[in-house]
Amino acid sequence: MQGKGVVRFFLIALIVVCLYQLFLTFKTGSVESDATSYATQMVSKPDNKQDKQFHYAKYLDSLSDKPIYSLLGVKDYTYNELKKTQLGLGLDLKGGMSVLLQVDIRSFINTLAQNNPDPAFQQALDKASERQKTEQSDYITLFANAWKETGGGKSLASLFAPNEALKDKIKFDSPDVDVLKSIRTEADKAVNETYKRIKQRIDKLGVVQPNVNLDASRDLILVELPGIQNPTLARTILQNQAKLEFWDVYRISDQAIGENLINADTKLKNMLAGTVDTLKKDSTSVDTTKQMAGPLLQKLAINASRGGGAVIGYAAKGDRARIDTMLMRKDIRTMFPAELEFRWSQEAVKDPENLSGVNGKYELYAIKKPRGQEEPPLDGSVVTRAVATPDEGGKIAVSLSMNGDGAREWAKMTQQAANNGNREIAIVLDDEVVSAPRVINPITGGQSSITGDYSLEDATALANVLEVGKLPAGTHIVQESQVGPSLGAENISKSLTTMFLAVALLCAFMVLYYNRGGWVSVIALIANVFFILGILANMGTVLTLPGIAGIVLTLASAVDANVIIYERIREELRNGLSMANAVRTGFSRALPAILDANATMILTAIVLIWFGLGPIKGFGTVLLIGILSSLFTAVLVGRLITEWWLDRGGEMNYSHKWSENWLVGFHYDWIGKRKIAYAVSAIIIVIGVVSFFQRGFELGVDFKGGYSFNVQFDKPVELEAIRGPLTEAFENSSPVIKAVSTQNTYNITTSYLINEQGSVDKVVDKLHAGLVKAGATSVDLASFKKTSSTGTHIISSSQVGPTVADDIRSSSFKSAIAALTLIFVFLLIRFRRWQFSLGAVLALFHDVLITLTFFTVLHGLVPFSLEIDQAIIACILTVIGYSVNDTVIVYDRIREFMGMFSGRKKEDVFNMAINTTLSRTLITSGTIFLVVVLLFVFGGGAIKGFAFGMLVGILFGTYSSVFIASALVVDFMSEGIISGKVVEAPKATAAKAKKEVVK
Repeated sequence: MQGKGVVRFFLIALIVVCLYQLFLTFKTGSVESDATSYATQMVSKPDNKQDKQFHYAKYLDSLSDKPIYSLLGVKDYTYNELKKTQLGLGLDLKGGMSVLLQVDIRSFINTLAQNNPDPAFQQALDKASERQKTEQSDYITLFANAWKETGGGKSLASLFAPNEALKDKIKFDSPDVDVLKSIRTEADKAVNETYKRIKQRIDKLGVVQPNVNLDASRDLILVELPGIQNPTLARTILQNQAKLEFWDVYRISDQAIGENLINADTKLKNMLAGTVDTLKKDSTSVDTTKQMAGPLLQKLAINASRGGGAVIGYAAKGDRARIDTMLMRKDIRTMFPAELEFRWSQEAVKDPENLSGVNGKYELYAIKKPRGQEEPPLDGSVVTRAVATPDEGGKIAVSLSMNGDGAREWAKMTQQAANNGNREIAIVLDDEVVSAPRVINPITGGQSSITGDYSLEDATALANVLEVGKLPAGTHIVQESQVGPSLGAENISKSLTTMFLAVALLCAFMVLYYNRGGWVSVIALIANVFFILGILANMGTVLTLPGIAGIVLTLASAVDANVIIYERIREELRNGLSMANAVRTGFSRALPAILDANATMILTAIVLIWFGLGPIKGFGTVLLIGILSSLFTAVLVGRLITEWWLDRGGEMNYSHKWSENWLVGFHYDWIGKRKIAYAVSAIIIVIGVVSFFQRGFELGVDFKGGYSFNVQFDKPVELEAIRGPLTEAFENSSPVIKAVSTQNTYNITTSYLINEQGSVDKVVDKLHAGLVKAGATSVDLASFKKTSSTGTHIISSSQVGPTVADDIRSSSFKSAIAALTLIFVFLLIRFRRWQFSLGAVLALFHDVLITLTFFTVLHGLVPFSLEIDQAIIACILTVIGYSVNDTVIVYDRIREFMGMFSGRKKEDVFNMAINTTLSRTLITSGTIFLVVVLLFVFGGGAIKGFAFGMLVGILFGTYSSVFIASALVVDFMSEGIISGKVVEAPKATAAKAKKEVVK
């Protein structure tokens, strides 16, 4: 094998990277084990008022920005840095909450137009909002189209040019296309800032390893919160608009604030020591206090710089909550002015050289909030423009403009600050200080310049924050799901069981069938699992239940590559080649077929990544990485090991006596039976079509919208006994109720209030009330809502709004068409004959129809869910990939034989190709089928529908590769005799193949 050195290099590099990644995982695992011990200890205390998850998250947060591991003394890793580079568990495995937020572009546009009351404008907004539910265009495009219908020829500029904030971007004579471009630019800016704010807000929820992603093309933000204990608080925080405020601040020298911090620390220290506090005035210096610090000053470093300034002190991220708790104690709070409220900086201090000694720490400020005055003197609504520009001295500054009302109040604030010793004014966003610039001179006219030691990036970020304050983009939940921790733990257990059994089954088969060659494939298979997990961890991928299914399926794909190679080597050995030559020839001649087959799977994975949302995108990612890793281990690593063994004089074989001649010389007239196959397929598809029009599909919440709850009862409950009370509770909106695989658990789906924003709590209240009335439960509402409760409770739930449901349906249809189109084009390029590509695509379409037939015929008749949802679409696309994989292997052999046997009848050549690849087809399909059976049996209720669809798809995909795909090519070809250029092939192979032509 050429390039052995390159393969060895990549193999060693990959092993080192994956081992190191697993070592880092071990380090974080050790910290998390300590966190669990700490949480267990805390909840056992008699005065504890928090649950175990709270203390667990609190412990990890305290270490979030502290080094826990040093890489060769060169780089220190904090817990958060290590966690970001590791394989995280999705909500279906860990439990938690997932929310899909739609940025409210309608309100944003309305704000840009200064809430213009023009009826045509408001009507255009209404139309755009309505069409957003059923169309895939972005909201601004929908609004533009609606305005053409309602505007009566008026220009868009007439709506937006009066806004002073847009004066540099939109003129009264600007054409509509330029206005829309400006609106889109402003909207993108607001969406990005909203996304950043949500990421920062999540810190307040105490969630370990949250996942936040932005889909900018659709103005959607996906938020995953593992282990979240307060969904209601999470919804509030995620949907609140940005709140920009301007406040006066105290300096550390004001009213003995610095001295009182020292006194407060002494008081806390004495209390901890059990001594009586006399609270004597202490003039001890700050530096001396650090040496004898109590609990407060051990965590808070007082600002001791000359001149003091607005910064009160500095603290690490993980210490802020503890400091807040101490400062908010009643006996400590009275030591500071009544108008004072402490606020932390939004960002940590950036001082790479750490000359100040506070790099990476957060600043503590004290804003001046007069008693009874909740509203600030100024808020973000008065800002008309903010932009980062160089000042006269060449430094980067933020140029700030305000409207008339803002300019007058700003003049008062800056006048007072300037006259009172050039004091600072804090710019506060969501209760965090973004900046606290010092006022040099009174500012009149509303034009300000905020200067400081800003980089262009920092100044631009501040300008964007100020703009978000004036043009808030709110969000609302369009999709939500929750999974309880017990269900997540159950899914992990079943998934690991499935993976171990799959690996054991595949390894056992390869050794039992291929003898010593099977041991090489076992090494490659184990290496493949190791590499897949290492690569996914290095990417920081979140592993979900479909993702684990993807790993299991790629293991079967890896076996497929080995089977193709080994069957080819066995052919060459039967044709008289030596072992070394057979290995070399077998690997070489199997490579094109392997690449062709896996290329179609790669295309399928790309489609899943491109069109999928959340777990389905993750499934596509796992599938893609798994396929690439399988190619590397099976083709390159497997060959490297084999040739190394042979070069050392080791013996190699690829069969036992019983398996040596299995299906060798088998002859069957497959093509001659194609019309019977056509009839069988037609009958099944007709049954499916009839069933579709009579019974339809059981659509999941993903596709039809609504609320779905899995409720686990603490006693047996009759389904019909709860249907009536629930229908009444949901105001005659009849729910769909069905049993799920978990004992005493029902899935309850309703469309009640689905079009009303923020109604999930109302729906849960109605659900609880209906079940109580039915006598199915007596637990209180709070316990019923807790996914970790022990009595009757919701173990998982999901919410999908009509807009997202339509988007998912459309994306699913597009993904299927995209997959079939890509495969058609690939096969057309690869085989140079339209008959092959058309035959394959029609066979795939046939597989999809038959798989869907089983879903429409059997739903409601089998003891597991056959809902059509995103997971089933992923299943269908995977079936397409595996089916065309098998078809391509047969096509590759047909193409080879068409070159070798020019002048033969096409039926004979096609039959010979099918027969010579039959062992590979049955072995590969059989192993994949058995692996999917394991998924179906052990994978749990959440994945049974997916596994069932895979079982049907693999069975009929194998059937169609022989009876449909190959047979259609025969019928499409007009010539009866094969003609073409003979390709180069070993003489022994050609001679043997000629003997096996069907007579």
